[in-house]
Amino acid sequence: MTSTLDINGKAVAVKADPQTPLLWVLRDELGLTGTKFGCGMAQCGACTVHVNGEPMRSCVTPIAALAGARIATIESLGGQHPLQQAWVKHDVPQCGYCQSGQIMSAAALLAQTKSPSDEDIDNAMSGNICRCGTYQRIRAAIKDAAGLTGAPMVAADAAKPAASNEVDDEIAAASGSTGREKGQ
Repeated sequence: MTSTLDINGKAVAVKADPQTPLLWVLRDELGLTGTKFGCGMAQCGACTVHVNGEPMRSCVTPIAALAGARIATIESLGGQHPLQQAWVKHDVPQCGYCQSGQIMSAAALLAQTKSPSDEDIDNAMSGNICRCGTYQRIRAAIKDAAGLTGAPMVAADAAKPAASNEVDDEIAAASGSTGREKGQ
């Protein structure tokens, strides 16, 4: 069966079964792989897209429920969206897996609330899990993208990584061992 969906402003014909979750149509049929599979139960937020401007978990949303809806994926932001720029500026991504869902939830928030408070941000982002724990950086990036003055800069330590033997020496000093005894 063929269904027509409005994805990123274009009418797209898809051949998937109407009960197929949107996530798999985006990734497997349309090649829009920015939307990620995380849990498959709408609990982690990695698969977040916009449906009629609202964040929605695509892993549990069948395409049959989307007739006439406007669907926007991370690809619709084009790479230069203020949130994407703020994400880079604040060094938000670590592993990066959850980031498209995080950004889509944040974009929906900023579309509705131009100057979000910490509580607004926490509420809007509460369904998005970041295994790397970059929540402070996410909040700072959202505030920055909203143009809020005084958005805290939470950047990673820019120090040059220590060479392996320097790390060994630091561990040895802390443990009282040189780490270079016989047999080690």
